[in-house]
Amino acid sequence: MTVRGKSINLFLMDGTAVGRVKCTLANWTGVAYKIPRTDLDKCKKREDLKQSGVYFLFGISDDTGENIVYIGQAGARKNGEGILHRLQEHKRDNSKDYWTEAVVFTTSNNSFGPTEISYLENRFFNLAKEAKRYNVKNNVDPSSGNVTEEKESELEEFIEYAEIIMGTFGHRVFDSLEEKPTYKVVEDKDSITEPSLYLKTTKAEAKGRRTNEGFVVYKGASVSVVPTNSCPDTILNLRNKYAERIKEDKLTEDTLFTSPSAAAGFLTYASANGMTMWLDEKGRNLKEIEIDED
Repeated sequence: MTVRGKSINLFLMDGTAVGRVKCTLANWTGVAYKIPRTDLDKCKKREDLKQSGVYFLFGISDDTGENIVYIGQAGARKNGEGILHRLQEHKRDNSKDYWTEAVVFTTSNNSFGPTEISYLENRFFNLAKEAKRYNVKNNVDPSSGNVTEEKESELEEFIEYAEIIMGTFGHRVFDSLEEKPTYKVVEDKDSITEPSLYLKTTKAEAKGRRTNEGFVVYKGASVSVVPTNSCPDTILNLRNKYAERIKEDKLTEDTLFTSPSAAAGFLTYASANGMTMWLDEKGRNLKEIEIDED
């Protein structure tokens, strides 16, 4: 199956890429907004933000630097309050001071009821948890409610489009660390995939793979427990950042790094050249692999 193209319409509501953005897709009744926290008040007159919908609050942890997301739903009320009112409540909530941007999904025809938004909230929550890219701040697993199989099929299609838009907004909250996004299904036998790569030293052993974002090290990797005297600050910071992912000298989660060298340095607790330390099954290092690819 080849990749299917999509036509996306992005409207810069404030005439700038860092302001509010409205997004629609051809042949889709959904509407999405990306709204900076500081621009919520500018949305007071938008009628579609008084409807029911699902929203995401995005931010970064002051303590760990990791990405944070909170996923919620808001139902339309008789007094005309809906999504926007819920976002304003979160803005006043001191326990949610971490978020800087909201992404909202609703519809152009106001077709979401309590059943639909409950289902979407539950599915988005679980997709984000499975992807493990963001720290999902919800305290409880949202209820999925009860939907018919016909409605489920309709909502799953909505989710597929929402995944496209979320990636367009710059949040890969639904994508696994190395797999292609679910909305870019490619089963072409001739497509080139990155080979598995291996690192082995006296103190560390791991398997990983290059991705279009950097380098993924798979869970189960063994790591060095003592830093070298010349270990750079960047590696020390990485070990502090992912300290909770190391148990009994093993990596407990697939972890994405910005480069092969950052991954190798993290594993060996030292300055490292990933281009020479990561080898394929034939014993070629990354530098040799790239020369062969040319």
